[in-house]
Amino acid sequence: MFKKVLVAEDMDSINHAVASILNELNIPEITHAQYCDKAWLSAKKASQDDEPFDLLICDLSFKEDHRDEKIKSGKELIALLKSEYPDLKVLVNSIEDHPQTVRELWESGNIDGYVCKDRRGLKELKIAIEKLWQGKTYNSPTIEKALNKNNLLVLNDFEINIVKFLSNGLTQDQIQEELKILNIKPRSKSAIEKRLKDLRDEFNANTNPHLVSIMKDLQLI
Repeated sequence: MFKKVLVAEDMDSINHAVASILNELNIPEITHAQYCDKAWLSAKKASQDDEPFDLLICDLSFKEDHRDEKIKSGKELIALLKSEYPDLKVLVNSIEDHPQTVRELWESGNIDGYVCKDRRGLKELKIAIEKLWQGKTYNSPTIEKALNKNNLLVLNDFEINIVKFLSNGLTQDQIQEELKILNIKPRSKSAIEKRLKDLRDEFNANTNPHLVSIMKDLQLI
């Protein structure tokens, strides 16, 4: 079983619950971090001491407070730690269950498991840890079901970014320049106009602002 686990979670009640599961699995060393920056520093120190963490259990959302945090989200933390410690196993433990978010995380190659914080969350967390220790991956059944829907809409970086920029009040000329900076293709004005029209049709939106509103409600942007 894993010997050293880092838990990045800002809720005390969840931390206690996760700790009880880890204790049941006889994991000898558990470190809790309620901020992403602290989690990164803990991982860095462990590596410098030649005692790296085996497993990261990480939430995706962290409440903002007075602290000036450089790492703003669990997704950023996961990407950073995986780039620095490729052998680290990563298990997401989050209330976020939107298929688009989950699919993006899996496609990034940065995670090994995903557990939803619901009524079965703690039981699934224990199963997930055991699966990861065996070299397998794990998804909560509810997530697996959502991901396997044939009608699941998945947007690419081009589509997500043009609507995000639109929601921020950028003109199509400005969107084109932003896509150049991000090296996202296609980025011609005609491609932007055509895709926005296609998206309006797909989402039954009458106008671009209507499209932005619908996609925000669906948590796609």
